[in-house]
Amino acid sequence: MKTFLVVDDSTVVRRIARQILEDLSFSVSEAENGEIALAACGRAMPDAILLDWNMPVADGPTFLARLRRLDGGAAPKVIFCTTENDVEHITQAIEGGADEYIMKPFDQDILRAKLEEVGLLAPQ
Repeated sequence: MKTFLVVDDSTVVRRIARQILEDLSFSVSEAENGEIALAACGRAMPDAILLDWNMPVADGPTFLARLRRLDGGAAPKVIFCTTENDVEHITQAIEGGADEYIMKPFDQDILRAKLEEVGLLAPQ
């Protein structure tokens, strides 16, 4: 079973993402900020990460830069999931090492499509 780490300071977003991902047969863990997420990755690198942009302690871009420098940190597929929807943010995310970018709010169809695009799910 593939593992997914959901990194978001919103309990509601983490709960919704967890439900969708578990319905898609992923094993899901959660982190409320980038520091907690980095510690989790240090213990066990996930196959994929759903990453918020704006969080306390360590935001999404900071987490992503640090993740990609970790041993094995290049492997996880990272999908930013945020309310930041301008071209500058999207460009910064992709150039910073993100594999995809989705907007909040999202639903199962949107998330599934992105997971198919990055090769984590077979196309339906």
